[in-house]
Amino acid sequence: MPWNDHPKVPKRPRLWPSVTWWIRAALAFALVFGCALLGASAGELAPPPAPSAPPLASAESGVDPEAFPVAPDSPRASMRHFFELSRAGDYAEAARYLDLPPRADGAALAQRLKAVLDRHIWLDVETLSPHPQGDAQDNLGAGVEQLGKIPTRTGSQPVRLVRRTTPDGVRWIFSRATVERVDEWYARLEDRWLRDHLPPALLRPGPRELLWWQWLALPVLALAGWLVGAVLSFLLRALLRRLVVRTESTLDDALLEGTRGPLTFAAALLAIEAALPWLGLYLPAEEFLDKVVRAGIFIAVFWFALRAIDAVGGRLLAAPATRDNPAARSLVPLMGRIAKVSIVIVGAIAVLSELGYPVASLIAGLGIGGVALALAAQKTVENLFGSVSIGIDRPFQVGDFVKVDALLGTVESIGLRSTRIRTLDRTLVTIPNGKLADLQIESYTARDRMRLACVLSLVHETTPEQLRAVIDGCERALRAHPMIWPDDVVVRFVGVGPSSLDVEVMAWFQTSDFGEFRNIRQEMLITFLEIVGSAGSRLAHPTQTLHVATRGGERPRPEAAEGGGPANGRREPRQAPSAGAPPSR
Repeated sequence: MPWNDHPKVPKRPRLWPSVTWWIRAALAFALVFGCALLGASAGELAPPPAPSAPPLASAESGVDPEAFPVAPDSPRASMRHFFELSRAGDYAEAARYLDLPPRADGAALAQRLKAVLDRHIWLDVETLSPHPQGDAQDNLGAGVEQLGKIPTRTGSQPVRLVRRTTPDGVRWIFSRATVERVDEWYARLEDRWLRDHLPPALLRPGPRELLWWQWLALPVLALAGWLVGAVLSFLLRALLRRLVVRTESTLDDALLEGTRGPLTFAAALLAIEAALPWLGLYLPAEEFLDKVVRAGIFIAVFWFALRAIDAVGGRLLAAPATRDNPAARSLVPLMGRIAKVSIVIVGAIAVLSELGYPVASLIAGLGIGGVALALAAQKTVENLFGSVSIGIDRPFQVGDFVKVDALLGTVESIGLRSTRIRTLDRTLVTIPNGKLADLQIESYTARDRMRLACVLSLVHETTPEQLRAVIDGCERALRAHPMIWPDDVVVRFVGVGPSSLDVEVMAWFQTSDFGEFRNIRQEMLITFLEIVGSAGSRLAHPTQTLHVATRGGERPRPEAAEGGGPANGRREPRQAPSAGAPPSR
């Protein structure tokens, strides 16, 4: 029994996914994160510029800072060294870029200042001035640079650099006022407790500016999000099932069953998105994970589209019209595979675009490769579309007796590339579908009735009464047959031939079985012979009359012979016709 013929009994969904679902979930998460990390190196990455960071280069002057070499005593060079030392965990050396108060713990202050800047001012050092004197257009005076402002309860407080001469040379360092506020700023950080109790190695940034403890927390968060998503998916599908069981169609049941995986995955991603603020992510990491979640939503949507294609394809295969049509049974899986490939390609492009990859160049490359592939696989593509055309037009089916040009035979198989026809000589002819779609195809199996056509040739000695008896008798015999198509029965005297009186007989019998038609034709032809004999006439034989002229003035002697020869089987020498004698034929 087909799957859609079973009575609709609501199945109890499983709350806990099977091992297969866990594997699929892990692969899905690995796919999203793997695609996102392809462009990132395993080491340290330069942080992207934050939208809130003000441009500190001399942009107002119209001069591009990148056009000038970076001076070793410029704000850009000093901050570059500070962040490099901080990322490496060498906060004691990084403290040299702080104007420290007396008896202050420089390493601790440098570490806390780095955490505050990462949280509130994600600084791109390439926007800082490369000149030794800094940006002269910021109206802060000579030797002063402002990196940004830290929000506090009473307002915003600036973070500034000052130019100082140190035992190691001239450099730009954080001002004394900025350093004195570091502890106050650090005390308001949401993840301060974790920073005070986690090992320093876990507080270092990893790929995509995620701290190593955050990378370790992501799998735990993904597992918790998957459990929450499974519960939400179970509740939502249980609610939808109450509506689905009330309908008569089985397609909605298949679609609802297909939403189990994609809906769980999408709900898990939404749960993870809601829990991300608890990780205290930096701005680049937050933007990266937001892209990953959105890409995962795209994957869930296209995943459901693939399930929907399977459900619709199964429903079409189970339909009565498809079960009785071999061509449609082969066309439905083909169209399903084509639709799946199209969805996978569109989904991959959408996911890569969401993750920030240059999709335009990828599409251009696919276009060039597609041209080369089209040229190399021209015949294959032609045959593929030919099979699609045959499946849609359905000029014949497997088992039909057809005539393709001058070829007569029975269709044995219809493939994606070619069609095989068994001829009357029992040979197997293979015709490419691309060529077959352009040929004239005549299907004998598609006939709803078959035609009987013949000519009864009666002798010239047949009288008009006998001729009328033959015509009336043949017509009555045809109309008396139980399978005759009575709308058009033709029995007519059509002409006088050289050796016969011709009666045309044409009628249609309501059958599509050629074997049955041959029996009917045989029966009717025997009946016609009986009618001709009972009417006192007989069928004519093709004859010719030869008039032979002889010498000596003898009169010509007519000799009748069948097939154009003399009656005794010999042909006499041909003489020149005498005057007035008709020419021999």
